[in-house]
Amino acid sequence: NGDIKINDKVLKVTLHGKQAPQAVANFLSLSAAGFFSGNSCHRLVTSGIYVLQCGDPTGSGTGGPGYSFGPLENVPVAESGKSPLYKKGYLAMARTANSPTTQGSQFFIVYKDSNIPSDKAGGYTVFGEIASGLDQIDSVFTGGVAGGGSDGKPKVKATINETTFDYTGEN
Repeated sequence: NGDIKINDKVLKVTLHGKQAPQAVANFLSLSAAGFFSGNSCHRLVTSGIYVLQCGDPTGSGTGGPGYSFGPLENVPVAESGKSPLYKKGYLAMARTANSPTTQGSQFFIVYKDSNIPSDKAGGYTVFGEIASGLDQIDSVFTGGVAGGGSDGKPKVKATINETTFDYTGEN
């Protein structure tokens, strides 16, 4: 449990270590190494699903830590005939389409309840949630996508200043 600081605003985070031990260990390891500091969140989706994607050191959507892992953990279960619900505040691992073993450093913040469709690999690992502070970066979400559209680089830049976590907790 700790903080993700974006645009100098502190987002309090609760990690789900028991439900997603592999993803949490990966996130904590990258955080401790300072991997996320200075990275910009490179993708905003404002229609259909509502997510801000971060964790790519290149800012291009193709970068990562130099390794990948799987399988998926703690994936929301869908009601029959529906896409799974990812609740506002969820932190989930991004991955390549149709591949459960391509998680690395990229993650997304769900800023509004979203039914995110699963692909043939399944859904997305939920490894934590924003406990408070998400509203402090509303300007990023309401600012929309640069150049218009509903999926692309955020018009309002979102930069991760730092991530700080307490490594002694049970979660």
